[in-house]
Amino acid sequence: MTAPSPSDEHTVDSSVFRATLRHEKLAARSALDEKVRHALALRIEAHLEALLLPYPPQTLAFCAPVRGEFDARPLVSRLIERGWRAAMPIVEVADAPMIFRIWIPSSAMDIDRHGIPVPLGGAKISPDIVLLPLVAFDRNGFRIGYGGGYFDRTLAALVPRPLAIGVGFELGRVADILPQAHDLPLDAIVTEAGIMRHT
Repeated sequence: MTAPSPSDEHTVDSSVFRATLRHEKLAARSALDEKVRHALALRIEAHLEALLLPYPPQTLAFCAPVRGEFDARPLVSRLIERGWRAAMPIVEVADAPMIFRIWIPSSAMDIDRHGIPVPLGGAKISPDIVLLPLVAFDRNGFRIGYGGGYFDRTLAALVPRPLAIGVGFELGRVADILPQAHDLPLDAIVTEAGIMRHT
């Protein structure tokens, strides 16, 4: 049996590190006191609104919150009132790019295979801006999500690529997530501490 090459070893080391980091950051997020979470979320919402409002109304994609994530629905609802359109990503085929369906506050919802609420129906649409949930992120704009790679596949497939904004809590910040070849950097990251631009 041949020994792994240095590049193979780096990939293995990176994968183990990222899995451990994901577990630690999810646990830290789950441990947030609800009052603290709410206060942090209000600050995130204010920064995110300041980032988005200068743009003309367009199509914004976001995820329904799960596992203690930031809830963008109140902000998105206000943007819809200003003429924006909103969409949510849906996994139609495993290990393939996601599609996006129109969302409004009264949309009928279903639960997908990953336990995430998604619109039950609605037209397919291509987003101009995508909000990506963060489990962890680094100073170079790379993120760790839940490990499925769906957002990376989706962003790589969309032409033109939408503006990609990571949204999450500052507790997810690390120096380096050890990005892998498929990882795509975000254009900006928003936490309760402010806006970090990478373009």
